Amino acid sequence: MSETIQPNRDQAAQWNEASGPAWVELQAVLDRMLAPFVDVLTDEAFPGPGGQVLDIGCGAGATTLAMAGRLGPNGRALGVDISGPLVTAARARAEAEGVGNAAFVEADAQTYPFEAEGFDAVISRFGVMFFEDPEAAFANIRRAARRDATLAFVAWRSPADNPFMTAAWRAAAPFLSALPTPEPNAPGQFGFADGERTAGILRAAGWRDVEVRPLDAAAVVAVEDLRRYLQRMGPVGAALRLADEATRTRVTDAVEAAYAPFIVDGAARYVAACWKVTARA
Repeated sequence: MSETIQPNRDQAAQWNEASGPAWVELQAVLDRMLAPFVDVLTDEAFPGPGGQVLDIGCGAGATTLAMAGRLGPNGRALGVDISGPLVTAARARAEAEGVGNAAFVEADAQTYPFEAEGFDAVISRFGVMFFEDPEAAFANIRRAARRDATLAFVAWRSPADNPFMTAAWRAAAPFLSALPTPEPNAPGQFGFADGERTAGILRAAGWRDVEVRPLDAAAVVAVEDLRRYLQRMGPVGAALRLADEATRTRVTDAVEAAYAPFIVDGAARYVAACWKVTARA
């Protein structure tokens, strides 16, 4: 009898073991780094007071809570993430902030049995590039959306468009032989770098009026926050956790030198080069 392979099994392991806890630890840093995109999504997809909104790959809850605040007490924002540690952090944050109309579910959005036609809008801040079968995932999400519901998400453009996001990998690669090389169109940070492919996935999944537009956002991160981010997040952070002390020192020195050109007045300043993707159910 053949074994049934769980979809997105590798992503579930990654985000429940190493990446999820690291994100929780750096939640405040990451929220500051990604803050420019919160208003972009809530403005684009806001269905009006009392609406129902689904947030895919909600992480520690920043976009879910922001949308819940706009929806008002009669609305509902549901955040879904494959990472148990992140969902736990999001729930604790909602309770601490007294946001009663936000809820969170630990689930894989590719397969989760959402309420049919239960949402007026779907949003995601860098949470949709990780599906093994993105067409199946977006078809499942579409079934959760009411007719004419808005889909709005942001995803990274290519590594070449994002030198800030790739400088650590380039600097560390000579010292870390096991550092994975990103594969085009593979699940991961740059999985939706090809805008035409992204649009085709959505159309094949049953979405219409698909638009994929470049979005460049000016971003700032304090030097002390940048150091923590580079040591904990991404493939370099994961590799450093397994490296010996001498290798960690060499990599850290090389990475900090690679980021020196970005630093002005005590902070790293860069352009986050993304796609802003919108569609209708």
